[in-house]
Amino acid sequence: MIKNIRRPIGFLLALVFLSSVWPAQAADDSPIPIVEDFHTVLLATMKDAEALGVDGRFAKLEPVVSSTFHLPAMIQVASGSHWKKADEKAQDQLIAAFSRLSVATYAAQFDGYSGQSFETLGDKPGPQKTTLVKTRIVNPGDDHVAITYVMKKAKGVWRIVDVLVDTGISELARKRSGYRRVLKAGGIPALVDTLTQKADDLLSP
Repeated sequence: MIKNIRRPIGFLLALVFLSSVWPAQAADDSPIPIVEDFHTVLLATMKDAEALGVDGRFAKLEPVVSSTFHLPAMIQVASGSHWKKADEKAQDQLIAAFSRLSVATYAAQFDGYSGQSFETLGDKPGPQKTTLVKTRIVNPGDDHVAITYVMKKAKGVWRIVDVLVDTGISELARKRSGYRRVLKAGGIPALVDTLTQKADDLLSP
């Protein structure tokens, strides 16, 4: 079973912010293998989901999520101007909380297997010097789910910086919008607490 995979929002704003995190780099190779390696681990985790339990799924997914996604850059974008106002300790705490929640979300959502597979459809240039890797989850007897990974190079390595579900549904833009109220009320400490609690809830038996 795959839970809560569709959410509506645009993504161009997030990509504009991401373009300021890294200088533009020409793509001289394809990021497709990075995505396919991630899908391989994700599918194996789904197939063994019941035996692993949520904690086991978290442990199996944590290394690949951390190495495939550029989580520090993503939370920098999602926290907006509050990031620059925070000291290094607060930034590190926010990265840690966001990273834990990101892994916990995959561990909770991909909690079973009923014949699904991942299909890679190709890649193409995207906005703001990104590369878009188009894939889909093939669900037997059900609607397929389109997933596009927004890729950027960081220090010469392809990393995922956003995920677009269906037609232009940006997870990063959704997060930025959702975090705004928390940051306005309590700044980075409040957001750390909120992300920590969300991860705790997802990982609870």
